[in-house]
Amino acid sequence: MTYELVIRNGTVVDGSGLARYRADVGVIGDKIAKIGRITEKGHEEIDAEGHVVTPGFIDGHTHMDAQINWDPLGTSSCWHGITSVVMGNCGFTLAPARATERELVVRNLERAEDISAEAMAAGIDWNWETYPEYLQALEKMPKGINYGGYVGHSALRTWAMGERAFEEAASEADMRIMADELRASLQAGALGFTTSRTFNHQTSDDRPVASRIATWDEVATLVRVMGREGAGIFEIAGEDVGRDPEKQKDYYGRLENLAVETGCPITFGVASGRFPKGEHRVMLDLLDRTAARGGRMFGQAHAREFNVVLSFKTQIPFDGLPEWKELRTWPLDEQKRALQDPAMLDKLLAAAEDGAWTKGVGAEARKPDYDWIRVMDGPMPPYKTVAQVATERGVSPAQCMIDLAVESDFEQFFLQPIANGDQDVVLEIMKHPHCITTFSDSGAHVSQLMDSSIQTHVLGYWTRERQAFTLEEAVRGLTLLPSTAWGFHDRGLLREGLKADICVFDPDTVGPAMPAVAQDLPGGATRLTQKSVGMKATVVNGSTLTLDQEHTGNLPGEVLLGPLAG
Repeated sequence: MTYELVIRNGTVVDGSGLARYRADVGVIGDKIAKIGRITEKGHEEIDAEGHVVTPGFIDGHTHMDAQINWDPLGTSSCWHGITSVVMGNCGFTLAPARATERELVVRNLERAEDISAEAMAAGIDWNWETYPEYLQALEKMPKGINYGGYVGHSALRTWAMGERAFEEAASEADMRIMADELRASLQAGALGFTTSRTFNHQTSDDRPVASRIATWDEVATLVRVMGREGAGIFEIAGEDVGRDPEKQKDYYGRLENLAVETGCPITFGVASGRFPKGEHRVMLDLLDRTAARGGRMFGQAHAREFNVVLSFKTQIPFDGLPEWKELRTWPLDEQKRALQDPAMLDKLLAAAEDGAWTKGVGAEARKPDYDWIRVMDGPMPPYKTVAQVATERGVSPAQCMIDLAVESDFEQFFLQPIANGDQDVVLEIMKHPHCITTFSDSGAHVSQLMDSSIQTHVLGYWTRERQAFTLEEAVRGLTLLPSTAWGFHDRGLLREGLKADICVFDPDTVGPAMPAVAQDLPGGATRLTQKSVGMKATVVNGSTLTLDQEHTGNLPGEVLLGPLAG
């Protein structure tokens, strides 16, 4: 037998949760042909001595709908062992969209997901209108990793209603148009339907995104379309119930009843506040209660604090202050000189100490809480806070942030948590049997967040450093569990006959690298990027995509279609 790829001398952690074992892995075409001792030489060989060999990781919560148009490799996800992603979350998709109304879907995405309208205008070849046509276009695009997608509620509303989608409830005629397009999308291969009802999703002119105008009856009616079709997952960025028990009872009751009535799997993020007071347990109880009634519902767990990544090269808390606005438009070398000018610095510090702060929405920068902002001196915690470092230096916290930035030539990053403040609570959520660790938001919040590294953080921090999971448990949580939840039944395990999506990494060193700032979006807009350490190889559909964190030139990715696709 002639193998196109043989991965030799590795320790197989196959995704099932069963104990690791030593074996070679042979690949023919896009499938695993043999796991065991292989004597034949492969056309390509990877020496995995001292490394583990696992299934490729699956990220169920991304927004790479726009990025795939200009970044075939799938960065930064591909650098962290991720071989498959699900996009179209939170109601935001590029289809359906009529040629004369593309601005409407861009309006939904631009601020809510921090995707530059200029980048989308420059980087997207709009050769589709309907969602089935979008999937056909996606098939033709070069792809490094695998992509599956939902159809988004905001796009369905603008398809049916145009500008009215941002202003009013849908009529019966509007509902028929949305239902027909949803049904056609599912039959073409959409994985499901998504929506947002959270205040965090706003347009650039401070209005709700289109899906937030919808009544609950509209949402439920569209989910029932999936129920009748017998396919499709419903993902929701939920209502802002906070810790109000009456609001929780009402909203979570509607979700529970919808899951039981329709039979559709429902999924959403499960998190806690900066100062958690048990609100996450209400969501975990909802998952358990729904399962007990025969419904399907699973939570999406993050793996650390929800952190806004701050730097002078991207955004800092002071950006919204009138005294800082002009400075922050200057080239970085001019900003550096100004920050070293005593008179200018005094003016800026005075504003930073007692400024007219604007309210940040979602992952936007906001008034700093220096007891919570971390100085990111490494890719994984623990970190000191700005307040702690300022005390050590004998300066004010604002002065401390400026000094650290200037001393590093603006390479210094800071982390500003906006949720998940207690890591023991994060671990409780991750370990819940109805939760899956995912939620990178990759492709969105491109200058605000960098969570494409969730998977390597799980391996480096929670598995190696904290020993909260065995390696077998961690790998199962990143592979088999998401592949099962999203219906990718030919992936997520190392088994002969399944797709050869494979990671090879060193368990003793694997983890995120430090983030970096790139100006590589269409038109030169800024985004955050992040590679990993310890990741030797990523194989997608039998072809090596990355080797030692370098792209091989192969682009073997596929479109992952839902169960109704012919």
